[in-house]
Amino acid sequence: MEPNRAPSNATQPQPDDILDIDLEEFRICNFVSLLESDLVNNFQQLKAAFPAALLEVKTANNWIKQASKRPIPKMLFSEFWYEQELCILFADTNVGKTILAVQIADSISRGHPIPGFKLEANAQKVIYCDFELNDKQFQGRYSRNYKEPYVFSDNFLRVEINPDADFPEDASFEISLSNAIEKVITDTGAKIVIIDNITYLRHENEKAKDALPLMKHLKRLKNKYGLSLLVLAHTPKRDLSKPLTRNDLQGSKVLMNFCDSSFAIGESSSDSSLRYIKMIKVRSTEHIFDSDNIIVCQITKPHNFLHFEFLHFDSEYKHLKTVSEQDKQMLEDEIRKCINEEPTISAYAIAKKLCPNEKNFNSFKIKVLRIYKKLRPANMADEDLPESVPGNIPVEDLPSPARASCPMEEDLSQTKSLNQPGELVTNW
Repeated sequence: MEPNRAPSNATQPQPDDILDIDLEEFRICNFVSLLESDLVNNFQQLKAAFPAALLEVKTANNWIKQASKRPIPKMLFSEFWYEQELCILFADTNVGKTILAVQIADSISRGHPIPGFKLEANAQKVIYCDFELNDKQFQGRYSRNYKEPYVFSDNFLRVEINPDADFPEDASFEISLSNAIEKVITDTGAKIVIIDNITYLRHENEKAKDALPLMKHLKRLKNKYGLSLLVLAHTPKRDLSKPLTRNDLQGSKVLMNFCDSSFAIGESSSDSSLRYIKMIKVRSTEHIFDSDNIIVCQITKPHNFLHFEFLHFDSEYKHLKTVSEQDKQMLEDEIRKCINEEPTISAYAIAKKLCPNEKNFNSFKIKVLRIYKKLRPANMADEDLPESVPGNIPVEDLPSPARASCPMEEDLSQTKSLNQPGELVTNW
């Protein structure tokens, strides 16, 4: 009896033939690109294998001796911004970033400090990259009904994008703009540069991989030309009942981590015409202008120059949004209704149900917890609630200070605004 034969080749896959086909397709379509990628990687590794100039080693005493030969950085805008710093000024839209930045540029270009603030540097050229206003809008702000214009110093060099420039379609706008700014720096010899605003340099800043190259580029410009850079940025929508922090800067945390200093402008909830300036990050001095010592200003235009006018120092908490008794009672009524409809419902579930804005959930659930503990049935013990901390809010969802206890939030009282001379400007 003949041994069993393998099935016919017609019904069997032909691995050799398939491999040959795949290899052939691979050679035609992918070989060149893979070879190019491999060569680039090998070349980069070869260059990185000889980082002779990447690190410089000296004793700590020698570093101090070397630094002592350079001049001490001078104040450009009080303790907020010093020479040779990369500083970020951020605020919400329509709060007055550009107004203050132009005022700072005007002050430096003239060598005259803004009243209420300090300036140690001499009068010098300032490059103001204005990517927000067109020339007519700029004229309107710094004139009286488009007549009697304010006369700036010739040291004030305003730059805007030329709409008629011949720009290649396949070129990167952001790279071309950065190169153009560098050319203006070398052509003018200016050491002070203000950029309004950062989104024009890099449209996407939310991720570290996008923000890091931008900050490295700005640092490189600063070190290469000995610049003092002030870069304007936005804040996302924020809770106006909370103090301004570094987390309110829109974009990746890389922006805050890599800058030398930062300050922010807040809008007073006690008077819409008032603004306050708060120090956020500092390396060259003490943290002077914190939540307990903000600078309160008003925006005014008595003649032909829109500007911040210094008023006084104050506590930030007096200018934050407060919750009215009516709002508190409405929230309590809603929580009571949820408990009546479902007696075993947790505080966390109520917070999830009632929270009007997911971004503010962490602070909102603490408010719910406080009211929930007051309203929930007395005979319901904490252990009756699954996975509970008091009020059944999972521990991992509580802010770290609240894991030990959930403090009552302070009631912040509104303050009356100060009446100051000058024309108050609330729309611009």
